[in-house]
Amino acid sequence: MGQYYKGKYRVRNREKYVGDVDNVVYRSSWERAAIKWLDNNPNVQYFAVEEVVVPYICETDRRVHRYFLDLWFKTTDGKTYIIEIKPKKETVPPKKPKRGSRRRHLSESLTYVKNQSKWKAATEFAKDKGWHFEIWTEDTLKSLGIKILR
Repeated sequence: MGQYYKGKYRVRNREKYVGDVDNVVYRSSWERAAIKWLDNNPNVQYFAVEEVVVPYICETDRRVHRYFLDLWFKTTDGKTYIIEIKPKKETVPPKKPKRGSRRRHLSESLTYVKNQSKWKAATEFAKDKGWHFEIWTEDTLKSLGIKILR
């Protein structure tokens, strides 16, 4: 996803952060860019990174797991969002290769099913709280004016 790197983000508007303001970790350049956007956006009243945890049953093993949402934020107009950031290609079923790695296709298929399980649980969780669940891809980031750093 974007560049695969992680690090700690230094929150500028510390009063807006809900959670441990000195331990805000991003896991991709896209997450870092989105966190910076939330931090600097005057329409965002509060935000958090990986603070919302949703239990879900994964369709691959029928066991309960914990899903840490990438972002949580509340806007100044009172709306609350939970966000997952993913490459667009991971939000659609993987295409079966004409030839090549069956193992990779199986892995991508299992990941897709796992993500669908997570997103179904997050959708219900958000609905129960009157929140909004969204999956942000590179297209979403671009449409919001979020600059993706390379």
